[in-house]
Amino acid sequence: VQLQAFGGGLVQAGGSLRLSCVASGRTFAMGWFRQAPGKERDFVAAIAWSGVGIYYSDSVKGRFTISRDNAKNTVYLQMNSLKPEDTAVYFCASSKDPLGYSGNYYYQTSYDYWGQGTLVTVSS
Repeated sequence: VQLQAFGGGLVQAGGSLRLSCVASGRTFAMGWFRQAPGKERDFVAAIAWSGVGIYYSDSVKGRFTISRDNAKNTVYLQMNSLKPEDTAVYFCASSKDPLGYSGNYYYQTSYDYWGQGTLVTVSS
């Protein structure tokens, strides 16, 4: 399965962006991670295949919304009220099997497939 992410760009603080990630085949959990310059890659949000299980990092909760369209094998990340500290390369990821335990969604090692990343830059 290949993943391709779209939608990054330059936006002013307080603005919005919508990221999309298209998978070439069926996957189960889908998630977004981000890596800021000089930092490690961190969890942002994830969603189960059913759409019932949804998880966010504390830093984006209330501002970002993850959703998916299984008919299109696509996951979205709506990012509102963006802050300069949201600047990063955003990676989408997916798993080939259901993740089960909710805690698994937060770990990079739970995901089997990764997209190439899309850059989001938030100016102050």
